[in-house]
Amino acid sequence: MADRLELGALAARIPDGATLAIPADYAGVAMAATRALLRRRPRGLKLVTVPTSGLQADLLIGAGAVAEIETSGVTLNEHGLAPRFSAAAKAGTIRIVDATCPAIHAGLQASEKGVPFMPLRGLLGTDLMRQRLDWRTARNPFGGAGDDIVLLPAIRPDIALFHAASADRNGNVWIGRRRELGVMAHASAATLVTIEEFADADFMADEATAAGALPALYVTAVARAPRGAWPLRFIDRYPADDAELARYAEMARSNEGFAAYLRDALAAAA
Repeated sequence: MADRLELGALAARIPDGATLAIPADYAGVAMAATRALLRRRPRGLKLVTVPTSGLQADLLIGAGAVAEIETSGVTLNEHGLAPRFSAAAKAGTIRIVDATCPAIHAGLQASEKGVPFMPLRGLLGTDLMRQRLDWRTARNPFGGAGDDIVLLPAIRPDIALFHAASADRNGNVWIGRRRELGVMAHASAATLVTIEEFADADFMADEATAAGALPALYVTAVARAPRGAWPLRFIDRYPADDAELARYAEMARSNEGFAAYLRDALAAAA
C-alpha cells in the first residue's frame, strides 16, 4: 500500500541527483510538489520529460536544480519559449539530450517490459542519429537485406512524479485516460503522486474504475494537494491560469525577474 504523506515529506523523497520523469503540461503536472521540492534547493537532477515539459522544467532549470534533461521539447506553448531553459541551452549550463516523443515513450516501454531496448522505426536518416550515439541501428532479423531498424536503450527513471485526481483507500490512483502516467510508473523505481482528494472507495473492485486506475503496487507515496497542478490546467477539473503563466513568461526573461518570481512562489507555498 502506498504511503500517505504530507506534501513536504513527499517532495523530500526526491534526492539530489535523481533521474526524475515528469509528464507533459496536459497530463497532470505536480506543480505543488515541484514548489515544495524547490524550497529545499535540490541539485543535480536529471529530468526525463514524457515527452515534453513547460513551466515545471523551466522552474527547476532556472532554480539551478537540473544538470541534464532528456526531452523532445520545453516550451510555454502560447506564452512563448521557456526562458530559463532557453538561457541554459545558450549558456551550456545543462546537458540537453535531444529526443523525439515516440523515442521517449519507447524507452520507457522497454523499462516497463523489463527489456534492455525497444526497436523503433522513423528515426533512420534523421540528424538525431548522429547526435544520439546510444541509439543503435540493426538489421531486422525478420526482414530482408536493407531492412534496418533503430534500437533505443531502456529509460529507467529513479522517480516518476505526477498529479492525479484521486487515490482510493488502498492507494490505487485514478489516472483515467492518461495511460502514459501508468507507463511512467511501471518504468520507474519509485512513483510519487499528488492528488486532488482521497476517495473512500476501492477502484479495483469496479470494472468501471479499475480500467482507469494505477494499482497501488506501482505507487510509492501519495500526498493530497488540492489544485496541485496550478497554474497549469488539470484535465476537466480546472483550466490553466493564463494570467499567471503570462506573468511568469514575462518575469522569467531576466535572471532578476525569475529570482523574484521564484521567491514569491516559494513564500506562497510555505
